[in-house]
Amino acid sequence: MSSKTENNIVALLAGAAIGIGLGILFAPDKGSKTREKMKEGLDDLKDQVNSKWNSFEDETKEKISKTKDDLIETVEDLLSNTSYKAEEAITFLEEKLAELKTQNAKHQK
Repeated sequence: MSSKTENNIVALLAGAAIGIGLGILFAPDKGSKTREKMKEGLDDLKDQVNSKWNSFEDETKEKISKTKDDLIETVEDLLSNTSYKAEEAITFLEEKLAELKTQNAKHQK
């Protein structure tokens, strides 16, 4: 998890905890109403954390997919370049073999 995301989640949780605590201290409502407000606050917090987590997860999947695509492209380019180099080496060796055959034919007369 990135440091920025971790900081956001910690700040969100700390803010929610402080808000709940202050709400309890200064609540003019009955206990049942206060508990209901706390439950709603926690539900909101849960939704916010889930939203941040889903966003983080989507970003991570996107980065992994992009990295995978880049790697595949790099490997394909490498294989293509290697194929051309192999073809050049084969052509060079065929030319040298032809030269050696010519020289060998001169010695066999």
